[in-house]
Amino acid sequence: MKIIRHAFDRIKENIYDNSVSVQDRSFILFSCLVLIALYAAVPFGIIMREPLSATLSTLFGAVSFSIYIFYVHNKKKIKQAKPVLSIVVVFIFLPVMFFTNGGAGGGAPNWLLLGTIYIGLILEGRMRVIMLAANAFVLTVCWIIGYKFPGLVTEYTRGQNYFDAITGLLIVGGIVYTLIVFHISLYRKDEEDKNLRRLFEQTATALVNAIDAKDKYTHGHSSRVAEYSRRIAEFSGKSSAECDEIYHIALLHDVGKIGIAESIINKEGKLTDEEYEAIKQHPVLGAQILKSISEYPDLIIGARYHHERYDGRGYPDKLKGDDIPEVARIISVADAYDAMTSKRSYRDPIPQQSVREEIVKGSGTQFDPKFAKIMQHLIDLDTEYDMKEKTGVQELAGRNELICIKCRDEISDGILVGPAPQKRFIHFKCAAADRSGKECSPAMILFDSLDGRYHDNPHDMEELNYFEYAVLKLDGRYECEGARKIAVNKRAGTRGSDAPDGKGIVKYEIEAVKIKDHVLISIDDGREIVDVTIALPDTARYFYIGLTGDNCRIYDVNIDIDEGYVPEDYIPRIAEEISYIKGPSGDIPNVQMDGYRTDSTLGIPVRDGMKITFHTMSLPTARLVWHCAYADIFYSKDRKPSGEEYREYALIRLDGENWEAVGVAENKMNVNMSDDFKGWDAWKEANKKGFDCTLSFRRDDNKIITTTENFGISLNITTVVLDNPFDIYVALTGDQCAITNIRITNNEQGSDI
Repeated sequence: MKIIRHAFDRIKENIYDNSVSVQDRSFILFSCLVLIALYAAVPFGIIMREPLSATLSTLFGAVSFSIYIFYVHNKKKIKQAKPVLSIVVVFIFLPVMFFTNGGAGGGAPNWLLLGTIYIGLILEGRMRVIMLAANAFVLTVCWIIGYKFPGLVTEYTRGQNYFDAITGLLIVGGIVYTLIVFHISLYRKDEEDKNLRRLFEQTATALVNAIDAKDKYTHGHSSRVAEYSRRIAEFSGKSSAECDEIYHIALLHDVGKIGIAESIINKEGKLTDEEYEAIKQHPVLGAQILKSISEYPDLIIGARYHHERYDGRGYPDKLKGDDIPEVARIISVADAYDAMTSKRSYRDPIPQQSVREEIVKGSGTQFDPKFAKIMQHLIDLDTEYDMKEKTGVQELAGRNELICIKCRDEISDGILVGPAPQKRFIHFKCAAADRSGKECSPAMILFDSLDGRYHDNPHDMEELNYFEYAVLKLDGRYECEGARKIAVNKRAGTRGSDAPDGKGIVKYEIEAVKIKDHVLISIDDGREIVDVTIALPDTARYFYIGLTGDNCRIYDVNIDIDEGYVPEDYIPRIAEEISYIKGPSGDIPNVQMDGYRTDSTLGIPVRDGMKITFHTMSLPTARLVWHCAYADIFYSKDRKPSGEEYREYALIRLDGENWEAVGVAENKMNVNMSDDFKGWDAWKEANKKGFDCTLSFRRDDNKIITTTENFGISLNITTVVLDNPFDIYVALTGDQCAITNIRITNNEQGSDI
């Protein structure tokens, strides 16, 4: 009885699990009901003395169905099972039931209804339409054959005894009734859950707005931390329901600040010891505020423990390691990331690359290494720096207009062009800043910097890697600084009616696109279009536009991005292409990465004893440890990284860092540094000069061991692929590096691709 009760409880738990889709829950319930009906039909058939073939077919179907349902449930393959079972039900089970259970004269017609019910409730979209049509076709064929060839039907209903038909009707009716009641109950419960969640979200939003209203320097902080926490949870393999729960816990992590004096929260400059102790009370206050919300008891976890440190030096309880609740460890790294990338009273946002370095340094001390690693991966994927604080009108640093008396006096935040080859459209209006009669001359500063902002302080320029390409007037005049070459072409405008309106207001429409080392900016003021082509000094730098001018009032700024990609030949080339892979290639073409994994080789099948040798060199713009070559171990149908059905098992960097996707592989990395390792500065310099590298592979079925050594760093990575495809590939890629002269050798066959 305990086993039956346990099985019943598990089924009930799955049926009412909100994290599972309605169709999947219906599948579980329907399968259980059909199994009960099939097993019940066996003794009924014996009592009624139905033919042995009918009883055996029913028993065989029940046992086979049980085994398969148990397998798909444990392996979590319900999505794949639904179309498989629909095909089996329509093309095998139902025809067998028809011809072995008396055809149209027995209980078979009642059973045939199950196919239609199953398809209607379980399947979705095009598959449902196809299988309903197939079901109708099969039923029609069975009826015709049964009518034309009655000898093929096993007839056992005698003397007008329709007990079997009535029994089948009762069983099928019971299944239909249970499913209808379940769906009504489910939709009622879902509606109640939605109302409760809506009320909770409105309350949470009100609390978050109250926090933001108190702290003028952290507007939107709670929402951003919640979103970053959700993304970390997703990459760590959490379910959709778990990710939503973590989002809401993170949303209210700072609610305790409501109880802290505004004078302390908004103080400019360093806090006194007493003020800092007061701030440290907000986790305790937050937990006290949230403990009364009994429906969501886990909310307390985020509020109380998000300032605990992995090394035990946090507050308020000085918890250490895994003693800190997992959700709090997730929120901790998300909270720190947003704090560093947001503006504070005492500093501007820290550049994202510097934030990444800080998270690396804090891994294992301030942060859980697992979640710190995921945060690093999210930063790597965020090539256009979307994960940051958004000011009101970002391009004008939060202001509605920009008043420029002299060029460079006031400059907007940088408007990023690229790195993806997509068009940016910048719209704004411009008028004279005063009535002195001086010419209004809007301009753009074209530059690159780590924080996407203009700098003229030598210290900031060095720290933030500021590089200026040119100053471009919107009439086509320019002063070339760091660009290799600039070409200007003028043509007639398309908006004659949008020329100056008599009040001196000009409406500008600017189109900008970056492709590799060339940028094209088209400036339309209504009267003429100025096309400016800029050849950059390399392909790896970013390109920002800062709006400024002489005697200008710039306002009504609006920026759009065209999601479509422009072709590589869209910009006429005015200077030779910058390339570091023009030398001889090996077994496969050379490859250059201007940014994080912007290119890669085609996948090479991983074989036991295989070696890949290549020459790698960091680009001149590379300045960080992770600007080096990577090895991507993966599977895809077309052998391309990020191709069809792409699954990444490990991403191995030559500096010793590794990333693996959760749920498809298990990785163990051993990194050893010998006396030959002279420090990271020397390692980066060696990468700049370039060196030859060898990757060695050992493969035993789904287990791959990758080894390599460079400048005193020895890597040994064991990757166990969980989904065990026959083909596993490795591709060479990287960040701001060039890989050339790639050679592939195997123990027995020599060079082989």
